[in-house]
Amino acid sequence: MKEIDGDFLKGPIFKNLVKFSIPVLLALILQALYGAVDLWAVGKFATRADVSAVATGSQAMQIIIGLVSGLSMGSTVLMALYVGGENREGILKIIINSFFLMGILALLLTLLTPISAGLIAKATKAPEEAFIQTVSYIRICGLGSIFIVAYNLISAIFRGFGDSRSPLYFVIIACFVNILGDIILIKFFNMGASGAAYATVFAQGVSVVMSLVLMWKNKNLFDFEKASLQIDSKIIKRILKLGSPLALQSMCNEMSYLIILGIVNSLGEIASAGVGIAEKLVMFILLIPISYTQSISAFVGQNYGAGNLARAKKSMWIGMATAAVLGGIISIFAFFYGKELSTLFIKIEDYDVIKASAEFLKATSIECFILSLAYCFTGYFNGIGETNFVMIQGLISIFLVKIPYAYYAGTRPEPSLFQIGMSTVWAAAFSFAFCAFYYFYKDIPAKSYKS
Repeated sequence: MKEIDGDFLKGPIFKNLVKFSIPVLLALILQALYGAVDLWAVGKFATRADVSAVATGSQAMQIIIGLVSGLSMGSTVLMALYVGGENREGILKIIINSFFLMGILALLLTLLTPISAGLIAKATKAPEEAFIQTVSYIRICGLGSIFIVAYNLISAIFRGFGDSRSPLYFVIIACFVNILGDIILIKFFNMGASGAAYATVFAQGVSVVMSLVLMWKNKNLFDFEKASLQIDSKIIKRILKLGSPLALQSMCNEMSYLIILGIVNSLGEIASAGVGIAEKLVMFILLIPISYTQSISAFVGQNYGAGNLARAKKSMWIGMATAAVLGGIISIFAFFYGKELSTLFIKIEDYDVIKASAEFLKATSIECFILSLAYCFTGYFNGIGETNFVMIQGLISIFLVKIPYAYYAGTRPEPSLFQIGMSTVWAAAFSFAFCAFYYFYKDIPAKSYKS
């Protein structure tokens, strides 16, 4: 089996894990810039209503991204298991059937999202003065769902092989295209939130084209034979079995943020815009734990597929130690310098919005540190195929902790954005405790996926 990037099955774990994680983190940072640049552009060159529309609309689109990334993770985990077992025929089948499965999903999302844009905007309680812009943003981004699906799947395939650099190259180009598009459409054509959506969709399309070209040229790895180009119901079922729980958990998690945003929107335009900006900043802070989740999932998957459970466990603990250091540094900075960070996305004259953003950010920065630990656990559980547990603990933390506390904090006589944000902190703490309990008390048998 030809390796693309390093060897997860031997050598120093720390070096190989960091080597894989850094491109994952950089790619996620640039991918997050899509939404951040949109918000920056409308904050600098458009109206406050456009800021609220992009904040609410992009958060709604995160539900779709959660669905897609969750199912794609099913392909990543299954591929990593087969790469560890050096089962090349099985790997090619996984790739072909992943494209078939995600192609159907892309078609459905492209058709349904634009139609339901108005209902989504209502469900998020988009402020009346920003309602039309919110609908437009969601509708345009929904039409580009095919690019969201394609990018996430192709990146998942490369990560399953152990290649985290190629997805980074894809997103670098797309990020520059998006920045240029935002400036042209929003500043010079005064298209507001709609311009931000068009720029995002076009940039994602460029990224997908580049990634497909690379796959087509890489004959050493993607040397599909006619015998492999078949739909295999067993493979599809395995991808769904691994990916569906993660997709459901991820969608519900994004929906919970949308519910929180709805609670905040009911407090007025200033609170809505402020929390929208804070959420964009949180997206960057959360990239530390998210990158380790993806990296540890692939690293653990390959070692577990090769029958080396001890090495898989060790990689999780090493990842958790480094994630805690990096996550802690970023979280402390966000906690104490929230106002300064918020000014990156809105005019400094809008002091009330900046103050609201910093208040919410104080709470969510604590959440990000805790998740730096908890997400390493979930990455380990993903890698060994325990995705049902990841879903269960996620749903419990969302529906029994996060949402109830957010509702309680938002309905108090004098609601505090900090207290609303603390709902995410308590949910993260619960997830960490639950995962730690399951890890120490669940006996995971070693397996091998060799052909």
